[in-house]
Amino acid sequence: MNNARLYEMSKKQSKTKRGKYEVILHNDDHNTVDHVINCLMDVCDQNHLQAYQCAIITHQSKKCSVFVDNYITTDMAYQELQRMGLTVELKKYEKTK
Repeated sequence: MNNARLYEMSKKQSKTKRGKYEVILHNDDHNTVDHVINCLMDVCDQNHLQAYQCAIITHQSKKCSVFVDNYITTDMAYQELQRMGLTVELKKYEKTK
């Protein structure tokens, strides 16, 4: 695909996917805490403490928002975490009060 076509596709996508999106990590029975921490550090650029806290929140509350950004960046993080075996969800970010 040529650059002009990619540019047009990204412009079209950015118009339909405006705003912030988030990756939600869901608790599961097959990933270890260490694996989750390593994935969050590698993909979401979290430090060890942040990744550990997200892993604990996910374990106790069954889910945790682990990444928030524009659609394209968030989708890349979502796909990579999914490829690494984590149970994740991509959704429009809704700021809580």
